[in-house]
Amino acid sequence: MFENLQVFENRYEELTLKLYDPQTAGDREAFAALMKEHKELEPIVEAYRAWRQCQQDLAGARELLESEGDRELRELAVEEIREREERGRALEEELKLLLLPKDPNDEKNVILEIRGGTGGEEAALFAYDLYRMYTAYAQRRGWRTEIVGLNETELGGFKEVSVLIDGEGAWSRLKYESGAHRVQRVPETETQGRIHTSAATVAVLPEAEEVEVHIDPKDLQIDTFRSSGAGGQHINKTSSAIRVTHLPTGMVVECQDERSQYKNKEKALKVLRARLLDQEQSKADAQLAQERKSQVGSGDRSQRIRTYNFPQSRVTDHRIGLTLYKLEEVLAGDLDEIIDSLIAADRASQLEAQA
Repeated sequence: MFENLQVFENRYEELTLKLYDPQTAGDREAFAALMKEHKELEPIVEAYRAWRQCQQDLAGARELLESEGDRELRELAVEEIREREERGRALEEELKLLLLPKDPNDEKNVILEIRGGTGGEEAALFAYDLYRMYTAYAQRRGWRTEIVGLNETELGGFKEVSVLIDGEGAWSRLKYESGAHRVQRVPETETQGRIHTSAATVAVLPEAEEVEVHIDPKDLQIDTFRSSGAGGQHINKTSSAIRVTHLPTGMVVECQDERSQYKNKEKALKVLRARLLDQEQSKADAQLAQERKSQVGSGDRSQRIRTYNFPQSRVTDHRIGLTLYKLEEVLAGDLDEIIDSLIAADRASQLEAQA
């Protein structure tokens, strides 16, 4: 398997030469495409070269062991063989992971939708907490966030919020967050100190380009209305808010964040395209999930994926059985330990499926 990776190295070297060609540098679009492919191949080629060197060193150590009569040199050769075999196995595992099929959406931006579920006002407040957690995480990663749609409650909770997250690797890391999130805590309105359980759902959608999802204008019903904040207070007196209904599916998207009717419509259509693309991909994912034992990356939003327990300062991800006692840090955007564990579990599942 690994001997055949020479084709990757050949292509990598070909791309390197092309990138230094002045004629290529003059074509921005072609240069960007070549640079992207070069960057994708680089970790595979580096791991392959290290593996190949390891095999050469191993062969040399074995040859020394067979031919050398000196006891000290033979002992050094035995130790070299042990180290190189161990290193070779580690590189083989790394290459297996690098050669797994890439998710075509991994480089896309994300539309994150959070909705308060069971639990009334407390669920809406928890939805707001999740919004803050994800935007703090985005800030740590250097991603840009922009609210696309928002429906607030009187107490500052979110019935629903849609956020565009723009940045490298946004989908590849956030795609595991889709599902039902549960919180266990004593609400501020609780007078007897009882712990309540509430929930919010998270949907992570890859941003869809117009070429990926064609929407026939005849399939849209577009209504305008006045923008309003929590409690129905009017933000402005013009009908700049937009409600887009996709008639074939019944999907409804509202956007009132911008003062411009045009910008609100543009944002609403962006969300609608992402939802339609997600609907198509969900069908394919359901088929894939039947073939895989792990549901880590399935994105099933009816599945309870995580519990945030305030009395114990505990966060538990139920899909992989991971429990961390650092609730405050997680809600402040420290999500890498959880997400890295989910990625590792998903890759292990894919390797198992290929075995």
